[in-house]
Amino acid sequence: MGLIVQKYGGSSVADAEGMKRVANRIVAAKRDGNQVVVVVSAMGDTTDELIDLAEQITPIPSGRELDMLLTAGERISMALLAMAITNLGHEARSFTGSQAGVITTSTHGRARIIDVTPGRIQEALGEGAIAIVAGFQGISQDTKDVTTLGRGGSDTTAVALAAALDADVCEIYTDVDGVFSADPRVVPQARKLKTLTYEEMLELAASGAKILHLRCVEYARRYNLPIHVRSSFSTNEGTWVVKDHPEGADMEQAIISGIAHDKSEAKITIVGVPDRTGVAARIFQAIADADINIDMIVQNVSAAATGLTDISFTLPKSEGPDATVILQKLQGEVGFASIQYDDQIGKLSLIGAGMRSHPGVTATFFGALSTAGVNIEMISTSEIRISIICRQGDLERGVKAAHTAFELDADQSEAVIYGGSGR
Repeated sequence: MGLIVQKYGGSSVADAEGMKRVANRIVAAKRDGNQVVVVVSAMGDTTDELIDLAEQITPIPSGRELDMLLTAGERISMALLAMAITNLGHEARSFTGSQAGVITTSTHGRARIIDVTPGRIQEALGEGAIAIVAGFQGISQDTKDVTTLGRGGSDTTAVALAAALDADVCEIYTDVDGVFSADPRVVPQARKLKTLTYEEMLELAASGAKILHLRCVEYARRYNLPIHVRSSFSTNEGTWVVKDHPEGADMEQAIISGIAHDKSEAKITIVGVPDRTGVAARIFQAIADADINIDMIVQNVSAAATGLTDISFTLPKSEGPDATVILQKLQGEVGFASIQYDDQIGKLSLIGAGMRSHPGVTATFFGALSTAGVNIEMISTSEIRISIICRQGDLERGVKAAHTAFELDADQSEAVIYGGSGR
């Protein structure tokens, strides 16, 4: 008997028919002799609707009460799904995040999982029941308040539970058949990938691929837990995210595993920064103190005549206004000339472990972008990734050009988008 943790996103349980379809799939896994734990998201656009409702009441709802409100969406899903499974003749028990033992930090809206103590889940499994857990939520270790985990929280819940239960696999069900070599909405000829390493999936997730969230993959890597990304709308095998590619995989040809793009970032340029020791540290410490995430950073060589330089960095658009305010407060202390803010940028990233041993990847990439008329504004690299910043309007053209240049195009369209969200 195996132990499987399955996670279903909002598009999979968007309505009553979706709930019944998911219930049948869960019961089928149970009939195959497995113990089954299910993590479920809120139905369809429920979370967005609850946020809109809160904003109609007050423009700045308290974090505690907003978390209390938003976690209702997953509680609705878990109860309805348990009813649907019971209707099929199997016992199902639903649990909130706190009942499932998901212990978190106390930061409302973006809490992090500290520990999982799944005693009640193990008890339910031991008695032959299917456990249904509300994703995206937990309980604060310090305050005992209900918390939410932020974007990708249900994925993270599923992987954390699977690790705590020593599950054989964590299946992430979405509305596409797996992870593709590019977003199939942008590149219809994108290929479905059979396997990805944790390392490759982390780079894809960090670079804008929305199929799995970064924290979820980090958790899986830490506990060496296989993730199977597949569609809840078909029985096709999806993409396996594992420690290493299986033996015999033809990695000699797989220079690039995938191409990711991201339109959610903005760029800040600090103009005329005094080029002396400690200035950059002071700037980025202030940004870090506000819990703002920085992505790419470029510092120009200082002008010999003035001793001044420019520093550019990218960050989420949602955090751009806060970062700008922080920097304006620092202007007098640091002595830079001005701040420029640009939210019309796009990030394009190549990811692939194969590029370690293949020279010429950068030249091919930049050549493809040049031919497509895409101007590069910033560049960042890791051992298995090359990322560039360009104009947002050029981004999709660049994705298609790079995908073709690295011979990733399939002969025919392989991607079927069953739902609407891509999650």
